[in-house]
Amino acid sequence: MDTKSKVIFGVLAGAAAGALLGVLFAPDKGSETRRKIAESGGDLSETCKEKLNEFLADLNEKIKPIKENWKEKADEKQSQTA
Repeated sequence: MDTKSKVIFGVLAGAAAGALLGVLFAPDKGSETRRKIAESGGDLSETCKEKLNEFLADLNEKIKPIKENWKEKADEKQSQTA
């Protein structure tokens, strides 16, 4: 995991922890607090999915040239042995 991903993950984790603590210590009724926790959990889940998809897309772009290079070398080897 590169530095950028670690920073993004740290910020998201900190924001989630802060939101959760803020909701838990807020002077609301229990049902209202549970609703807020459920909403913030859903938001965090969506954000994590988006960041994971961005990370995987970035990783795929970085791996693509390597895969193509390996395929070319495999094709060369196969043509040499044929």
